[in-house]
Amino acid sequence: MKFSTNTVLKAMILLFMTIAGLYYAQDFLMPLAVGGVLATLFLPISRWLESKGVPRAVAVLSCLLIILVVLAGISTLIGWQISALTDDMTLIKQNLTATLDSIQDYILKHAGMSLEKQSEILNKQQSMFAGLITGTAGSLANVFTYLILILVYVVFLLYYRGHIKQFLLKLAPSEKRNEMNVIVNSIAKVSQQYLTGLSKMIVCLWLMYGVGFSIVGAHNALFFAFLCGILEIIPFVGNITGTILTVLVTAVHGGSPGTILAILCVYGAVQFIQGWVLEPIIVGGQVKINGLFSIIALIAGELVWGIPGIFLAIPLIAMLKIICDNIEALRPYGFLIGETETAAGKISFTEKIKKLFKKGN
Repeated sequence: MKFSTNTVLKAMILLFMTIAGLYYAQDFLMPLAVGGVLATLFLPISRWLESKGVPRAVAVLSCLLIILVVLAGISTLIGWQISALTDDMTLIKQNLTATLDSIQDYILKHAGMSLEKQSEILNKQQSMFAGLITGTAGSLANVFTYLILILVYVVFLLYYRGHIKQFLLKLAPSEKRNEMNVIVNSIAKVSQQYLTGLSKMIVCLWLMYGVGFSIVGAHNALFFAFLCGILEIIPFVGNITGTILTVLVTAVHGGSPGTILAILCVYGAVQFIQGWVLEPIIVGGQVKINGLFSIIALIAGELVWGIPGIFLAIPLIAMLKIICDNIEALRPYGFLIGETETAAGKISFTEKIKKLFKKGN
């Protein structure tokens, strides 16, 4: 099969226009996308309440109340821990100053760099850090606006879900409506599975990090256990970031090299349990995207929409795979995005783990 130059050029222009549209329309599309993904998470709760005779409006408002309670709990915990860290700020400054002095003496003796040169470099880094803090503070001002929009979208998407589904079915020709119905239901299901599995994973990580950090004597162990767990929403790098922060704060508070090493051992043990035991059991093969395109989706999501793009990358590419798998012309792309198939007759590692735990029960 030969592809003409015009076909390739049109495909590249379409891809470029799509990415550009997503980027420039992020203020509109990003809250809508987050609201849509969260709406699928609370869809089973709304349906269950409605099956018990609760009016849809009341069921949807109950889901909103659950979201607000969770957000209030997380905000309270974070505020409490930040307040505790603020009380220790004097000690942190003293230890940080002593550490920087030691580092400067080491560089002077072994690298021959004068203290004036080191101070010049440090001042430049401090200016960059101050700019980063200012930018972050400005970004936080938009968080509340986005949050309100997301909650509004969640409420209305849950309330009008049947109307929206009928609209999507009407878009398809009559002979294709069964296929469209399968696509819509599968998209909602895969988003639910991803978010539910992610929530269970975060709770397990909280428990493991909390126990591990407490045993080895990490400073503010419970807070950093919470931080490492919640950063699981950023695959691959979230836990590493949380652990680095744990190590740095513990070191600034005078943690011994043995304590630092123990924290790293806890991180390694948790990652081993997460990767080889928890993920096959909790997440399994529900979101069947191979590692390469998971990385590509995360990078593209961050470039287009920042941190919310990272959160949305995996469920959105999983939805894209479902669409590709159910449209004949796009099936090769669904195959490319998906996991490598196991050899015929062989049981995947995920299934072996699941069967092992079923036998144990």
